Amino acid sequence: MNRAEAPAFKSVVDIDFIKAEKHQLSNGIPVFVVNAGEQELIRIEFIFGNINWDASKPLLATATNTLLNDGTHSLNGAEIADKIDYYGAFFQTEYAYDHSSVTLFSLNKHLEHTLPIVKEVLSASNFPQKELETYINNQKQKLKVSLEKNDFLARKKFTEVLFGNTLYGYSADEKDFDTLKREDLLHYFESAYQPANCTIILSGKVNTSTLNTIEVLFGNWQSDKTFYPNEFNFNASKGKLHFTEKSDALQSAIRIGILTVNRKHVDYPGLLVLNTLLGGYFGSRLMANIREEKGYTYGIGSANASLNQAGYFVIASEVGTDVCTATLTEIEKEIHILKTELVSDDELSLVRNYLMGSLLGSLENAFSHADKFKNIHFFGLGYDYYERYIHTIKTISAEELMALANKYLNFDDFYKVVVGKM
Repeated sequence: MNRAEAPAFKSVVDIDFIKAEKHQLSNGIPVFVVNAGEQELIRIEFIFGNINWDASKPLLATATNTLLNDGTHSLNGAEIADKIDYYGAFFQTEYAYDHSSVTLFSLNKHLEHTLPIVKEVLSASNFPQKELETYINNQKQKLKVSLEKNDFLARKKFTEVLFGNTLYGYSADEKDFDTLKREDLLHYFESAYQPANCTIILSGKVNTSTLNTIEVLFGNWQSDKTFYPNEFNFNASKGKLHFTEKSDALQSAIRIGILTVNRKHVDYPGLLVLNTLLGGYFGSRLMANIREEKGYTYGIGSANASLNQAGYFVIASEVGTDVCTATLTEIEKEIHILKTELVSDDELSLVRNYLMGSLLGSLENAFSHADKFKNIHFFGLGYDYYERYIHTIKTISAEELMALANKYLNFDDFYKVVVGKM
């Protein structure tokens, strides 16, 4: 082996997905299984759609999810944690815009002990008043700290500008924590965390015994509570520039973007390629210009975000206050170049290889294959989405990228949020 010579370069040709297999419990709960791996380890996710959005009580969904494991009718929060820890398992809750989840990581041999604890949390959480008060006080303190950060304020304002007074556009204010009442959390819990609103995803080494255990525990789970899936009409701000001055700022936080399309749209795979070229990886044009050449920032990036009811494009950075206006000018310049000059074969080839390598690298185990399944299932898509995405990466032309840039990236239409100085 000659270590003075780099190894031969090979492009990723094919990517195989471990596809989820569908089952169903007696009460109708869909169960999707990604069965892979040699270790006797399993991840069980209980995923619930966020429902019943009420602008007067905006924190109900996130507070309910956070406080789920702080007590049931027979166990307090410490006892729940101790029982899970005793079996070397891990239990977590997670809230996102469209869904909330409860996840258990456990050895298969301990499921008969760990899974009943999850069942109790999902059916008998009682949100102790003391724990709710502690949560409110802690969150208020965290919010006070966050409100001193320009980056946080820019994110908060940007979502408000794009999505208005909806779940997507809402960001907590201190007064909103005072609207949290235990009886409201209980009502939301009973409506949202029920079988008709539940999807179960198993990943890891899944066997027949595992499915039988889940059927025994959750197959007879019933509820008569009604709920309403969230649906929003977005009223974006009319003003394009939103500037919040911070006289003592050393850096200005920038958020620039626009409503586009989500994963369900035919243009979305192409937009992912376009975004990578502009600001989606370390070798992107924004990084090369604004970080490497100009030295205005430590980092700048762009992203396409896909939500159930919307998609948006965003560019984000923090820059010195003395170069904030110049940064905006350079961003506009890079977008203009995308719209008027064809990308070279060499640069497009680099982006293709990066995206294919990233996709392959993100499929390292059963859990990551399950994550890829979630990305399509909750948008009503099948695995042919990934076939189209891979095909787009391999075949999209410079002309098609220019057309997408002209269709979606009109800088004059972008909402521009700056917190700091200009």
